[in-house]
Amino acid sequence: MDATITKTDLTRKLTFENGVIEKIAGLVCRNVDGILSLDGGMISELTDRFSKTTDPTKGIDAEVGEKQVALDMEATIEYGADARQIFDEICTKTQRAIKNYTGLDVVEINLNINDVLTKKEWEQQSTRKKDDIANEVTDDRVK
Repeated sequence: MDATITKTDLTRKLTFENGVIEKIAGLVCRNVDGILSLDGGMISELTDRFSKTTDPTKGIDAEVGEKQVALDMEATIEYGADARQIFDEICTKTQRAIKNYTGLDVVEINLNINDVLTKKEWEQQSTRKKDDIANEVTDDRVK
């Protein structure tokens, strides 16, 4: 008895949610020297400090196509750091990581520097904001 094997074409498609690409970019960028935070500002960073986990997608928006990715990012950098060097490092590392993990090509990266602070100023603002937030919390169970 002869067995006939019919060959069928298999359609395959791998896709990624925007959040996956944002997370990869966020994890990479947060390890670049000179970046104090990737976010929309100080309050969003403080919210992360009160929670047990930090949202690595904060401050990053991705547009993901079938083969390409475009990224927009918001960052606070350390005073005295070279913004051009930070940007170059972010571009290089992010492109490499996204290509290695997903096979997608990063075709556009936009980085908006929304603030420049010394580490001391950033830490002082963080502490002051935490104290302000803690003082605003009212809970009858704590009285």
